Amino acid sequence: MPTSERYPTAQVLNASERFFLIDCGEGTQKQLRVHKIRFTKIEHVFISHLHGDHCFGLIGLISSLGLLGRKAALHIHSHPDLEKILQPQLDFFCKELPFEVKFEPFNPKESTVIYSDKNLEVETIPLRHRVPTVGFLFKEKPEDRKVKKEFVFIHQPSIREILDIKKGADYHTKDGIRIPNAQITNNPPPIRSYAFCTDTKYTEGIVDQIKNVDVLYHEATFSKDMAALAKKTYHSTAEQAATIARKAEVGELLIGHFSSRYKDLNVLLNEAKTVFSNTSLAEEGRVFNILLK
Repeated sequence: MPTSERYPTAQVLNASERFFLIDCGEGTQKQLRVHKIRFTKIEHVFISHLHGDHCFGLIGLISSLGLLGRKAALHIHSHPDLEKILQPQLDFFCKELPFEVKFEPFNPKESTVIYSDKNLEVETIPLRHRVPTVGFLFKEKPEDRKVKKEFVFIHQPSIREILDIKKGADYHTKDGIRIPNAQITNNPPPIRSYAFCTDTKYTEGIVDQIKNVDVLYHEATFSKDMAALAKKTYHSTAEQAATIARKAEVGELLIGHFSSRYKDLNVLLNEAKTVFSNTSLAEEGRVFNILLK
């Protein structure tokens, strides 16, 4: 539920200057303006599930994009039922929309890659909530190995040979001498990853899929003294979110989706930190950088 200080769920992920919107709760477009994120940079929207606090902002955002004269298609990745819900609203409120809204449905019961480009792929993480729900795993694709300049200067390999070397091939000189790839290349930068997991009850079934991610966002709706209510409503406590982070050996944990009953979020933060020390609050407007290791 929105409060005077907290909005429903929406996050923007900047991956090499490609902007992805994850969930679109009420008030999303206002927050985009407040934080100076250009609407037109967003090409793909990922909706975790069809509860209003995760998708009520969509029709308003789409309408505003039309008024701004957007031309590029907007891709919405979601449960198949979202198109049935949203299309009548588009037909009524956005009859002359100058761009195409492309619905990209996925099966929330299985983990599958739903987006891929040359740098990044996104796969779904089936979660356990009252309605079909998924999280999203954003993972960079490995870059090619870096060929050392001194090797190129000395041996002058062909373009075809350089391309093969970048993929891991050894080099054979004209005299038939093999030079191992490790001697003529440098390692590419390590890949970075981000997992978004909300809404869900505590489930260790996601641990293997999110193992070793750099940053995990996991819902922490309640404190541990309300574990029974968390279980009943298919949500998680801060302690449970931290337990998942510890078991998955992630780099950093961000907790969010807090119940409006908590005015002081340090209650949840401190609870999580007792289990997983590198925990932060995913509060409105905060920016978290996933640095190269």
